[in-house]
Amino acid sequence: MQKSSFDSTKPIVAIVGRPNVGKSTLYNRLVGGRPSIVSEESGTTRDRLIRDTIWGDKPFTLIDTGGIDLFATTLLWSQVKIQIDDALSECDVIILLVDISMGVTNPDREVAEMIRLSNKPVVLVASKSDNSERVLFASELYELGLGTPIPISAYHNFGIDDLMEKVISLFSDYTNYPESEADLNLAIVGRTNVGKSMLLNALSGQNRSIVSEIPGTTRDSIDTSIRYKDRDIKIIDTAGIRRRGKIEVGIEKYSVLRSVRAIGRSQVACLVMDTSELATGQDTHIANYILESYKGIMIVINKWDLSKTIRANKNEIINQVRNKFKFATYAPICFTSGLKSTGIEELLDTALRVQTEWSKGIPRPDIRRTILNAVADHPPTNSGKRELKIYSAMQDSTMPPSFTFFVNHSDMVHFSYKRYLENCIRSEYTFEGAPLKIRFRGWKG
Repeated sequence: MQKSSFDSTKPIVAIVGRPNVGKSTLYNRLVGGRPSIVSEESGTTRDRLIRDTIWGDKPFTLIDTGGIDLFATTLLWSQVKIQIDDALSECDVIILLVDISMGVTNPDREVAEMIRLSNKPVVLVASKSDNSERVLFASELYELGLGTPIPISAYHNFGIDDLMEKVISLFSDYTNYPESEADLNLAIVGRTNVGKSMLLNALSGQNRSIVSEIPGTTRDSIDTSIRYKDRDIKIIDTAGIRRRGKIEVGIEKYSVLRSVRAIGRSQVACLVMDTSELATGQDTHIANYILESYKGIMIVINKWDLSKTIRANKNEIINQVRNKFKFATYAPICFTSGLKSTGIEELLDTALRVQTEWSKGIPRPDIRRTILNAVADHPPTNSGKRELKIYSAMQDSTMPPSFTFFVNHSDMVHFSYKRYLENCIRSEYTFEGAPLKIRFRGWKG
């Protein structure tokens, strides 16, 4: 049985520019499909979109950002500049889009100045070069002082190869350096101000992170190594993730990226919540980040020292969280207090247990028996004259546990039946805290 590959060092490419210059259209072109909303209305992309993609044989993480409109902010210019400077520092390569049909505007010049001061590799793009005349106009962008502009039309798929050839050339110094050896890589993620930094201090036994009542104090992922029961554990503390639609341009927006990247570096992620504000919509949003990365997941109810003050009942809270996280009922729940340093051993023991489950492999005969028994107990519903048959199943990799089902018509498997089969696997083999990757392969038995 082979282990799944684990790559935590993908270059990060951010598409930036003022509103309505074609960022989302380019993003959709590069990742495939239409994950980003495209509209003629300025500022449609108010939240960031992050997706791993590949060009040629080069994997990277692509970010579609909201438009930078420097003259529509109520913040002082100095504050805005500091925020955007820090945001740009998070990216490895910046793609700056300028709408060539509008020419170079003052906002374009302001954004270009900030990018130039960031000293980050930048690819300058003359967006919306839909005809030969506009291609000639691309020379106007030389005034920005960011190198040779590349004319493209993302909508018509013009110039994309030239653009990506340039972007990829800037990856040349990136190498997949292995993570330092640890028995467990544990990420601590959650909304801002739920006590993650104080929890890290309790875990590490030292003031490794800044503890503050100001949301978003931790802007960088901070690694701390500890020794627990003869196991080396690397703990990755991350910036808090704010509610969707309230992530501001700059530091707060890109703190989400840091958290997503930290999840990617982990094997198990602790989703930390505040006892006094449980299971918000943003908590489920963060959980989806973890599940989409197929990392082990556990839920930590922090600030439990407040439970008496707010008259919180542990069983009621568990039921409340389970009801909100019906899509991840297999995630274990722990109660901690970073302030009082309680529940720490339970958290670490649970994390190690989840990692074991996430790494677990089941022999093929056992999985085949489980699935065929499940099918016999509850056969799939047929559609018209076609009949869905499941011939066999196997676990083909671990970390995460991945299963392949061999069927005659893969397009006939309803999501509810897929969930039923997953529940049958969990009923017999648990896989506590481990999301299962399941696929159906057409095969005539």
